[in-house]
Amino acid sequence: MTLNIQHSFKALADPTRRQILVHLSQQDMTIADITDQFDITRAGIKKHLNILESGKLISVKTRGRERINSLETEGLKTITDWLAYFDQFWDEKLSSLQTAIANNETKTNE
Repeated sequence: MTLNIQHSFKALADPTRRQILVHLSQQDMTIADITDQFDITRAGIKKHLNILESGKLISVKTRGRERINSLETEGLKTITDWLAYFDQFWDEKLSSLQTAIANNETKTNE
């Protein structure tokens, strides 16, 4: 895996950063746009954005004097792919539960 997933999980660990991602999922935003959404200083938002960028969850493009922040779907896909590995364990548990329920219903109806 080319992305160090630890940086992504670190970025997701903070509720403010997760909320920033929600805002960026709706539209690209400047630092000023994001700062307006929170009761945090511009410097604080900038630190959060740097962590999100190092986790490859956002990308930043410079347009004139502005830095435009965008949600980076490839970074999110890496996390989703990593988590999807564990779906197999849930699938097995749910399948076992379904079988147990069906067996219980059969015994009850007899």
